[in-house]
Amino acid sequence: MFELSKQFRFDAAHTLDRSIQTESSRRIHGHSYRAEVTVRGRPDPASGMIVDLGILEQKMEEARDALDHRFLDEINDLGPATMENLSRWIWGRLRPEISNLHRVTVYRDSSAETCSYWGEEIDA
Repeated sequence: MFELSKQFRFDAAHTLDRSIQTESSRRIHGHSYRAEVTVRGRPDPASGMIVDLGILEQKMEEARDALDHRFLDEINDLGPATMENLSRWIWGRLRPEISNLHRVTVYRDSSAETCSYWGEEIDA
């Protein structure tokens, strides 16, 4: 069994309704994010790959483009712009084309925060 991971970065702004640090969170503010997409499986005997990196890169670029330099509050199907929702949203964008998607992790390196999402997956 193999795991292969690829990352992309994006910068985005949002607001957040919280019970602590409410004033700064409710104002529009931004973060730099890093997302890591991990696929898992056995290599295809013919290609030797567990995923075609060209397809994975294309789908990741589409997700990155939808998030990068955007106001996340305006993305209808995201919900509150939390790291939890970002990782689940990226999963939802990739999963229809990447059947052996295993995990999506969103990092906010500046604050040493990480959130991973494992959705339902098909055994590869």
